[in-house]
Amino acid sequence: MLAACAAAHAQDNYEIQVYGAETVKPGSTMVELHSNFTAEGRRIEENGVRPTYHAQHETIEITHGWNDWFETGFYIFTSIRGDEGWQWVGDHIRPRVRAPKKWKWPVGVSLSTEIGYQRPAYSEDTWTLEIRPIVDKQIGRWYISFNPTIDRSLVGLNASRGFEFSPNFKFSYDITKKIAGGLEYYGAFGPLAGFDRVRQQGQQFVPAIDLNVSPKWEINFGVGVGATASTDHLLIKCILGYRFDSLHFQRQP
Repeated sequence: MLAACAAAHAQDNYEIQVYGAETVKPGSTMVELHSNFTAEGRRIEENGVRPTYHAQHETIEITHGWNDWFETGFYIFTSIRGDEGWQWVGDHIRPRVRAPKKWKWPVGVSLSTEIGYQRPAYSEDTWTLEIRPIVDKQIGRWYISFNPTIDRSLVGLNASRGFEFSPNFKFSYDITKKIAGGLEYYGAFGPLAGFDRVRQQGQQFVPAIDLNVSPKWEINFGVGVGATASTDHLLIKCILGYRFDSLHFQRQP
């Protein structure tokens, strides 16, 4: 019971996911555990940031649906590596709005905005902002999602680079009613004013499996392969989530 893998620039191997447009149902709360292990990554400290090699990142994500078009997510990032022990890395908050189903658009559309802090020992940038448009579509057994994400450093080494383009993409096919297999892509191209050279970009491909055992569960597993020198070369990612519905109490006669 695990989930897919890859390293987008702003996600830094903590919360690695191509988002779908659907939000959490009103009154419900989704709790997810993101478990990401870097099997082959950076082995030395760079710019004061600790190595990623053999780092286990555990992230708790709690998302609550307020109505049929708005949700709020909160993240707690942690890292475990060697004799460093279990370390708190930072926290993010993520409000998201979507086009309600009653609008009957031909595709799902939502917009996520994520802002948060991470300790300088784990990121060159301590405060970051991510703006993530989301477009998805289910076509028969095929599912497609595109996240043309832009992000930027607010405080840190890369603050002067401005907004950067970090697109994510996913397609999958329902092999059975309960199993879907597909591919996820995570990129970090660089500043909108001028992309980095290819070898300096983040490019990662993640064959992934989704298990659709119940509407209450989210289960995904994948192995990410980095395609450029600046990308961690091999990661294993797992997402396990469960939705808690709101409780309704009836007055006793």
